[in-house]
Amino acid sequence: MRNFITIFVSSVAIVAAASTAVAGEKVLEFKLVTKPMDVKVIEAANVEGQSVVAGKFFGVAVFNDGRIGVKEFVHSGDMLKGSGSYYGYSTYTFEEGSITARYAGAVKDGKSHGEYTILSGTGAYANATGTGTIDSAPNPFKGVNLLNIKLDVKTPGS
Repeated sequence: MRNFITIFVSSVAIVAAASTAVAGEKVLEFKLVTKPMDVKVIEAANVEGQSVVAGKFFGVAVFNDGRIGVKEFVHSGDMLKGSGSYYGYSTYTFEEGSITARYAGAVKDGKSHGEYTILSGTGAYANATGTGTIDSAPNPFKGVNLLNIKLDVKTPGS
């Protein structure tokens, strides 16, 4: 009986250690193509070149290994002659789960840089936290944005 208890306790410890090993950090890097779906641009009165942008966007994430994901997001920007600040809320959906994050950044001299704060996740990303970056990439396409995304995702153990 003593051996059974020892084996049982050891097994429980191994299972607990294995579930803790699931916790960790994963870096996701991919290209993102986004397109405005329902966007409103309002020009400010008496301020030349000043506008406020708000709307819904959709995007497709493409990893180097061919995996894909989608992004639905709301975005708001305050722009003066093409430069200014922006922020929004994104939900990325991948095969293994989803990640929801807030982002904020700025556009200057035609280049965009922003930072993500991961708020939550589902599936393999359940209860995720973390950070990330969003940077504009050279874009040969009209009517869409091309971005480089990096997400440092931290997931807790069960």
